[in-house]
Amino acid sequence: MAKDSPANRQQMRHRIAHIAARMIAEDGISDYGLAKRKAARQAGAPDSRNLPDNAEIEEALRAYQDLYQADEQTQRVLRLRELALDTMRLLEPFEPHLTGSVLSGAVSRHGDIHLQLYADSSKDVEIFLLNRDVPFRNREVRVWAGDCMESVPDLVLTTSDATIHLMILSRLQRRMPLRLSADGRPLERASIQSVEALLAVDEGRQPS
Repeated sequence: MAKDSPANRQQMRHRIAHIAARMIAEDGISDYGLAKRKAARQAGAPDSRNLPDNAEIEEALRAYQDLYQADEQTQRVLRLRELALDTMRLLEPFEPHLTGSVLSGAVSRHGDIHLQLYADSSKDVEIFLLNRDVPFRNREVRVWAGDCMESVPDLVLTTSDATIHLMILSRLQRRMPLRLSADGRPLERASIQSVEALLAVDEGRQPS
């Protein structure tokens, strides 16, 4: 078999994905790109052609958590979804939607909550938080809508349980599929009602 055959490349992608998943689950790395690069160096595969995509990382992370962190993971997801729902209810005027690992369930021990809000201006959200004495810090993140990359405001709330990111999007972007990278999958997002339904299922699985 050739050293750089398709089968060998796929095997290396699989290995890198599982090393990266372990780093995310155990070491608190939240940046999938960073985890992939560190995993590739550990696997001795600097060639970027062998890097798995984020979907492969998330699949490997789910498998790792199911095998090594099942009970802990169930409680973690429930706790973070409850906190996300409380925050969404507070921010209901801005049509909050949950996205990211707390929605998918593949959240790490140090995972953050990611919400998308829709407003005419990020200042509307900032004033709303200031009027309720909710501290935050400002930053920007990049998102892709179609072939266009945009920088959008991301307000960061720090609580004793988790860090919460509020991505502020326009009303127009509410109807557009968004991605975090040019070749990434469209972000899944869930409304308040959808998160309430998820929690009802989660709580039904808890031992009585």
